[in-house]
Amino acid sequence: MKTPTLADVLDAFETLYPAHLQEDWDASGLVIGRRDAEVKKILFAVDAIGAVAEEAVETGADLIITHHPLLLRGASFLPDTDYKGNIVHTLIENKCALLAAHTNTDSAVDGVNEALAQALGLTDVKVLTDEKTQTLNGAEHTVGIGRVGTLPQTTTLKELADALAQILPATAGGLRVAGSAEAPIQRVALCGGAGDSLFGAVESSDADVYITADLRHHPASELREKSRLAHQKTINLIDCSHFASEWVWLATGARRLTEELTARGFAIETQVSTLNSDPWDFRISTGEVEGSASTL
Repeated sequence: MKTPTLADVLDAFETLYPAHLQEDWDASGLVIGRRDAEVKKILFAVDAIGAVAEEAVETGADLIITHHPLLLRGASFLPDTDYKGNIVHTLIENKCALLAAHTNTDSAVDGVNEALAQALGLTDVKVLTDEKTQTLNGAEHTVGIGRVGTLPQTTTLKELADALAQILPATAGGLRVAGSAEAPIQRVALCGGAGDSLFGAVESSDADVYITADLRHHPASELREKSRLAHQKTINLIDCSHFASEWVWLATGARRLTEELTARGFAIETQVSTLNSDPWDFRISTGEVEGSASTL
């Protein structure tokens, strides 16, 4: 089998996770790299941090595919004294390309949200919001941000949180859960990464629980109070690490890209980074609580 060039890899990746699916504000795409360079090994990671760049160099990767863009907000200068500049110089000097695959992989078939839904065993999975169309293997698929689906059988909020904890990589923050531990759960809405901007769609989805990350005090409190008044029950929430909720996709992305390149006659090696790029190191408990006053 042939060794692909970076251009070959980009073309295969575009087939699976097309750029037109990314949000207007996003900066997904090729950050660093010569398109005619050979790519024998690809490292998948959530974040383009210094430790991931070092891992790529140490493991001989020719390309890093990260979920989060290194230059999402842009930069006017990239000297080696700037942390982003230092990463750029490290990768260029070691002939390692960098591809950011952010909201296009959030929305796509076999993307971040579908990977999390599959890991939880959800069935009859639908797009939560912002529907788009993706053409893949000659078929049109409705894709978009977030997913909502049904568990094979009703479980409790505590049991679902326990199952999610086994799926996600370990992080200092663990999981925060809002709702009665014994609340019955069957319909699940989810969004990998920060998801409190989707609360309106969650309310319309008739979900029993919403799994996402980076939940802030006021949006979460207001959602629970609104649902408590309108429905005489609160919407249950599971708040997890932003990094952890998106890390689940890396293995899926690596597998799908390997399959696509193999089908095109190319040999490729992929590796999923197990580095913890969640920014927190440890937590200190402030004591046990009986629960929130917003929980009926």
